[in-house]
Amino acid sequence: MSAPGDRTDGAFADYWRQALDELACYPACPEIDPLPSRATEFATLYNVRLTSLGPYRLFGYLSVPRGRGPFPAIYYAPKYQSVLEIIPQGTANLQRSRYITFSLAARGQRNADMPYAAMFPGLLTDGIAGSASYVFRGIVADAVRGLEFLLMWPELDPARVVVMGNDMALAAAALARGATHVVTTPALFHRTAELAGKTQAYPLEEINDYLRTYPERAVAVRDTLAYYELGAFASRVTAATLVMAGAAGTLLDARALEPLVAALRGPATVYESEQSSYKDGLYAERWIAAQCGVTDVETILPEHWRP
Repeated sequence: MSAPGDRTDGAFADYWRQALDELACYPACPEIDPLPSRATEFATLYNVRLTSLGPYRLFGYLSVPRGRGPFPAIYYAPKYQSVLEIIPQGTANLQRSRYITFSLAARGQRNADMPYAAMFPGLLTDGIAGSASYVFRGIVADAVRGLEFLLMWPELDPARVVVMGNDMALAAAALARGATHVVTTPALFHRTAELAGKTQAYPLEEINDYLRTYPERAVAVRDTLAYYELGAFASRVTAATLVMAGAAGTLLDARALEPLVAALRGPATVYESEQSSYKDGLYAERWIAAQCGVTDVETILPEHWRP
């Protein structure tokens, strides 16, 4: 019998169908308020609050270029971060003149930390002994709700919608309609049960810490992680995808991610990190611009990235 996370196994589909059905029971009820202190001559920034699974109230920053549009959009899916970290207010100022951007704080993160405050380390294993209690069930639902909200924005061009982030970007693109492009940096859920024992680095070291404390829960943890296997999500993604792999020889380098890339149903590009946030970031920004038809990308990059 295949594991629940195998992309041919109906258990994976049933698990997420139930989560999405529950999410659909909660209207988003968005509250959208201008943030004048972050407005520019070419873009308006808004504070956004949304309801997700639970119900749980989320927070985000929405930036919209001035003008009639339609504009391409970049959705910054929730990251793996604690309540102590600040979510970005979109991207570099000049890039906000070309793209609608939406950056979402999932449950437990800054400004979405009532009643739950996420801590690091600890987030990756919160409730992991049960697939229904695992905190990432809600976080994935949050990522989906954020994409649903963004797609309703009237100035958005539905043919140019980029979802960017770590594993949550791929999960959101798999479970919700509307993503035309994905930029994903796998970090949490690629063969986690297998790879965690090969590293002492966080975030996967959280799994090792947890199993040292609760060795009797090893089977339950493996069963839960199977529902989050990125390969199973990838088989549902038809968008053009840029996979940001780790540097050669690291745990999640291009070779390690080959099964994930092979599972994608749309065109895929793999970039192996050069261990430089500048070089890696520049590649991703140029890829997004090329996909979205933004021809003046060099003039809107962050100043410290420009040639």
